[in-house]
Amino acid sequence: MDRGYLIVSVFEQGGKQPISGANVIVRGENYQERFLTDSNGKTPTIELSAPLKEYSLTPQTQVRPYSIYQLEVSKPGYETTVINGVQVFPDETSLQKVFLPFLNTPSTIQVMATQTLQENIVNLPPHSLWQDTQTPSQNNRDDVRVYPNVLTPEYIIVHDGEPSNTSATKYYVPFIDYIKNVASGEIYSTWPTEALKANIYAIISFTMNRIYTEWYRSQGYNFTITSLPRYDHTFVFNRTIFQSISDVVDQIFDSYIQLPGQNYPFLAQYNDGIRTNNPGWLSQWGSKSLADQGYNAIQILRYYYPSNLTIQTSNDIEGLPTSFPGFNLRLGLCGEPTRQLQTMLNVISNNYPRIPKINPADGQYQESTKRSVEVFQEVFSIPITGIVDMTTWYRISYIYVAVNRMLQT
Repeated sequence: MDRGYLIVSVFEQGGKQPISGANVIVRGENYQERFLTDSNGKTPTIELSAPLKEYSLTPQTQVRPYSIYQLEVSKPGYETTVINGVQVFPDETSLQKVFLPFLNTPSTIQVMATQTLQENIVNLPPHSLWQDTQTPSQNNRDDVRVYPNVLTPEYIIVHDGEPSNTSATKYYVPFIDYIKNVASGEIYSTWPTEALKANIYAIISFTMNRIYTEWYRSQGYNFTITSLPRYDHTFVFNRTIFQSISDVVDQIFDSYIQLPGQNYPFLAQYNDGIRTNNPGWLSQWGSKSLADQGYNAIQILRYYYPSNLTIQTSNDIEGLPTSFPGFNLRLGLCGEPTRQLQTMLNVISNNYPRIPKINPADGQYQESTKRSVEVFQEVFSIPITGIVDMTTWYRISYIYVAVNRMLQT
């Protein structure tokens, strides 16, 4: 056996306020341990048994390439939540969010949803590459321009069911979190980084095509995308997210595939390449094989899609307070971008008190600002550098917007 890792983050119902002092019981085969969450609602990094890594690096059906654990999370004043099927891969950190409903409210889980689930037991499905899944429909439109320019949304609306099912739950999900959710269920996080990038570019581009063409809204539906693989991607509420996938998404979430002569995101379709292998679609297992041979992400994409494709970056990120200034913020810098950074961190620290406030917020990037950035990076599972690059800037922006919304309600 190998070893994998798990970090559990616990939030109040609604997903924006962390819960400290929550009891987290982790159960698995011949394993049961109890942990407490810290002031940011997080457990320490938990080391767990996982299968040998080799089982996730080749197509096989004999040995499940990840271990399965159950979480039971509780705290006085809240209803207990149980999550079954948490996946732990070898040499990988699983990031699991848990949402606790308040007592004296209906027994529901209600997280960024317009409707509710009627119990607080969550059963996560097997990974898509481990079970048979339906492939996306080929009846897709990718050539209708709606918006005057390509933008990356702050949130998307995920319809959890058939498009015509008016009673299906709708989840309002941050775009970045949606991509992480889908990618964590579509590919094994143990694969080479370039294979992860290629697949994530495809997932982003497909999703942005749905947004850009208003594929569902143009048919009279009030959502962005479905959760079903025969129409779109597989999205699973409360899915375990994997650190290596999260890191890649943070780096490239505003990038998409574009073909020459087209000014919109390419509808990049894919299949596993083993059970299903459609011409012109990216092969998931094939992308892993090409990465093993030294192909980079762009070369992998050009192997399956038109060879003259390019990677473009969205100029607009909708709903965020400011755009990345175009350069990294670090010790010694001063100016308006640093002041904006300090303001956002000070607001976020109201909900995440472990993040130290910066006083004064004077636009000077000094040790107090660096320390606040480092703690933010630690809390939100970003590499701890004390430097605000694009990844850290936009994650701060997302959390700042979420906290502001909560203060206004």
